[in-house]
Amino acid sequence: MTDAQIQAACGEATALGKRTMVHAHASGGAKAAVLAGCTTIEHGSFLDNETLDLMVQHGVFFDPNISTTHNYLEHRKQYLGIGNYTDEGFAEMMKSLPIRLETLHRALARHVKIVFGTDATAGAHGRNAEEFIYRVKDGGQSPMEAMVSANSRAAESMRLSDAGSIAPGMQADIIALDGDPLKDITRGEARRVCHESR
Repeated sequence: MTDAQIQAACGEATALGKRTMVHAHASGGAKAAVLAGCTTIEHGSFLDNETLDLMVQHGVFFDPNISTTHNYLEHRKQYLGIGNYTDEGFAEMMKSLPIRLETLHRALARHVKIVFGTDATAGAHGRNAEEFIYRVKDGGQSPMEAMVSANSRAAESMRLSDAGSIAPGMQADIIALDGDPLKDITRGEARRVCHESR
């Protein structure tokens, strides 16, 4: 898309009170989206510091989807040969993983508003909690910040004022775990969930 097309799409969405999520791996597309008033950048694998700083200035949310690359690599056999899933493509994914983590480190240092997302690719359903583990163990995000990104900040990014916190009058999905995820982030894995309620 051209910058003018991005401005038209995000501008119209803003005029209608809607949010816009943009899949942008590199700074060129992400910067154009931020300046056009888009609300969330998905992936942002190769964002430079200038773009991250612009995101902070404009209050744009960032969903790095760290588990997406892991999911593709773990399910390589199932994807290989479909469309552009080639040996070369998987080699590039492998190279991109440390870059994506380094981008997350820089985003955290700049206090970009990071939300939780997984890109919901095939094979990832039911394994969403792995995003917490990758972010904390590899990405340097604190367990509390990872939890906030999936709860109140995610609600904020979707403009849901009645969700994302535990308080009277709020809506929430509540789970019980067999340990403290702030001390051991793996306690949030699906196999360790004891109870779920709404």
